[in-house]
Amino acid sequence: MGYCYPGRGRGGDLPPRRECADLWLDQLLTKLPSIELTLLIGLHAQKHFLGRRRKATLTDTVKAWAEFGPEYFPLPHPSARNTPWFQRNPWFGLDLLPMLKGRIADLGAHDGSNAGGSQQSFKIIPH
Repeated sequence: MGYCYPGRGRGGDLPPRRECADLWLDQLLTKLPSIELTLLIGLHAQKHFLGRRRKATLTDTVKAWAEFGPEYFPLPHPSARNTPWFQRNPWFGLDLLPMLKGRIADLGAHDGSNAGGSQQSFKIIPH
């Protein structure tokens, strides 16, 4: 989100620095006007893009993914530190991921797989 590394904290990386997101994110997004799907990976991206629409917890926000579509798709961060989350939430891999893969495949079919093209159908916003 901030496109600059915020450094390490006690429990992992520090949150993205606000001034970096302010400096780069809007400029980048104006260059990509045809985005049809944004993957909001992790809590920080969800806070930034969903604001008050997000739920009380990351899990509740991810469960409510359909409320944010078709533009946004909230996801947990895929780090090894989140292994317990994935173990506690088997619905994510069984139900949600296959649906997301289908949505991405549809976008690829929609724009001809975009091999070497300049159109952007989706973007990934990591924490």
